[in-house]
Amino acid sequence: MKPTERQTLERPGLGFGARAEGRRGAGEPQAAEVNLAFEDNRLASLVFGHYDQNLARLERRLGVVAIANGNLVTIKGPADSCERARLALENLYGRVREGHALTLGDVDGAIQEGALQGSLFPQEAEAGRIAFEQIGTRRRGPVRARNAAQDHYLRLLKRHELVFAEGPAGTGKTWLAVGYAVLLLEQGAVERLILSRPAVEAGERLGFLPGDMREKVDPYLRPIFDALGDFMDPRMLERGMQTGMIEVAPLAFMRGRTLSNACVLLDEAQNATSTQMKMFLTRLGENSRMIVTGDPTQTDLPPGQKSGLSEAISLLAGLEGVGHVVFREGDVVRHDLVRRIVGAYEAAARGGEEKVRR
Repeated sequence: MKPTERQTLERPGLGFGARAEGRRGAGEPQAAEVNLAFEDNRLASLVFGHYDQNLARLERRLGVVAIANGNLVTIKGPADSCERARLALENLYGRVREGHALTLGDVDGAIQEGALQGSLFPQEAEAGRIAFEQIGTRRRGPVRARNAAQDHYLRLLKRHELVFAEGPAGTGKTWLAVGYAVLLLEQGAVERLILSRPAVEAGERLGFLPGDMREKVDPYLRPIFDALGDFMDPRMLERGMQTGMIEVAPLAFMRGRTLSNACVLLDEAQNATSTQMKMFLTRLGENSRMIVTGDPTQTDLPPGQKSGLSEAISLLAGLEGVGHVVFREGDVVRHDLVRRIVGAYEAAARGGEEKVRR
């Protein structure tokens, strides 16, 4: 059941249960109040979060005041912000009702989703449809996009044979790509997964690491193993690795192969040279999908060497069957501090560019 709203004085454009408070001066946003009453007290407490931390997140993100009392929450602030908070809380209530645990990242996602529902897809929102795309595996269950960029990414993955995703760390590029690859494998759409990264030496020499070649490259591929562990049962993952159904290998091992009936992911692609990128892209065989992710601003290639990722995106832009998504600093979902760190570096880079122009 959808949460009920206590009807107060309704005014056009304020949304359901909105009430104007006092007067507004010239240029000031109309103040409003929205009351939401949830039917299940236990689920309401999960929506509000431990010590109301989810409500505190809403307050910081939207500039509203949210006060919980039992199963009732009162939201006060600018009318449009109150409406976005209402939509976000309804989305979160729907998630906990389906048995999903909530994190602060889910709160951010619900805010973004509510904004999209209220502006781009009002008819879909009224019909109770979910605006953001989602994927799901047997181990992880449903995973929904947390912002418009992730939503666009998932839509591209479902439509195109080759998808490029570029952007800063923490935006979910690799994690969602691995999740989608596992989904294709479980559905039988592909027969194997091939996950790769360039083994570029970032300040250390590969030859000085202990062990054989597999042990030397494992540190480079560890993020992919971690993502696989999130989406697959450990026993199934181990069995897949043993049978060759799942292959994790350095980019150099792709040369000379034709990859058919597979989902192929190249991560950290900004560290691939132009020659390596061309080699990789031309490995695509029948009934296969390719996903290429990376951050062009964090290349570890030697000075003066061009990144194959940037070149490939430029050359293949607009080509039929090729999708491209760009993540920005505002799309970081890993941690609030990561978002601020990325923003600081981007601001510094823009400042440097301005000095060069002058």
